[in-house]
Amino acid sequence: MANADLTCPKCDLVESVEMSTDSCLFFHRCTGCEELLKPLEGDCCVFCSYSDQLCPPKNEDDSCC
Repeated sequence: MANADLTCPKCDLVESVEMSTDSCLFFHRCTGCEELLKPLEGDCCVFCSYSDQLCPPKNEDDSCC
């Protein structure tokens, strides 16, 4: 597993979150403001929407999730 930095769009808190190499994370609750992050339209997971890196399936150019 690797870590990625997720940035909350509501409060701009940056969290280092463990990113699984074989599955996507659809929801994440911000530890700063308690906002429930969900993927943006067209994205498969919160990493693709709010992270400094894409999820492993996208990085490997595979179909995601």
